[in-house]
Amino acid sequence: MRIDEMKERSIELGYTYEKVAELSGAPAEEVEKVIEDTEKSFDYNTMIALGKFFDETYPMTVRESSPLYCNKVQGEYTLEDYLALPDDRRVELIDGVFYDMSAPTSIHQLIGGQIYTQLNNYVSKKKGPCLPFIAPVDVQLDCDEKTIVQPDVMIVCDREKVTKARIFGAPDFVIEVLSKSTKKKDRLIKLQKYKMAGVREYWMIDPDKRNVVVHDFERDKSPVIYGFDAKVPVGIYGGECEIDMREVYEVVRFIYES
Repeated sequence: MRIDEMKERSIELGYTYEKVAELSGAPAEEVEKVIEDTEKSFDYNTMIALGKFFDETYPMTVRESSPLYCNKVQGEYTLEDYLALPDDRRVELIDGVFYDMSAPTSIHQLIGGQIYTQLNNYVSKKKGPCLPFIAPVDVQLDCDEKTIVQPDVMIVCDREKVTKARIFGAPDFVIEVLSKSTKKKDRLIKLQKYKMAGVREYWMIDPDKRNVVVHDFERDKSPVIYGFDAKVPVGIYGGECEIDMREVYEVVRFIYES
């Protein structure tokens, strides 16, 4: 859930910061910072508590977090449980919680594939240690047993993080293509997880709004929004590499027009 949505729902409820804090379990001073959007980044636990509170108050159409098995409580699952799942079960494990993932749509796959192609072309010409990846590839983000994610597109520049089984540690660059079933997780939970884990740059691509939201964590810049008519600079390459979203859009235009 976005900050502006939290603020809007807080106003609709007519609750004070203290009331929201009481009901959500988050500290009142942190609640005020989030709702008033006075900081560039926010406490991860506060964001989780507020997202859960507002989501339960205003139920979402799609519930992302639901137990896959009943032998453990959400929050207690580990890498061992993740690896024991059937191969055809698409999930992510974040802080011991399983998040079910529906199959990606055609437009989701086309956008991710086109961007990966542009990145791969640039990286191949530039040479060097960096490697581009496209989902599904497991990322043991925090190097612990509680979190495994599968970014849609990513670049890893430290090859020691690349093992036969998965990526062990934070990628340098991550892209998530938003969908109805994942956008809340991508905008809230994974945004904070990627930043805390050391991801240098994070893009969220919204096919519905036809825009790209760029978070430059390395330079601690405010998010920048680009349309599908823009060339979007890749910050980890100092803007030398650009993703031409016009070319990406031309590939998927027929779907929007159908």
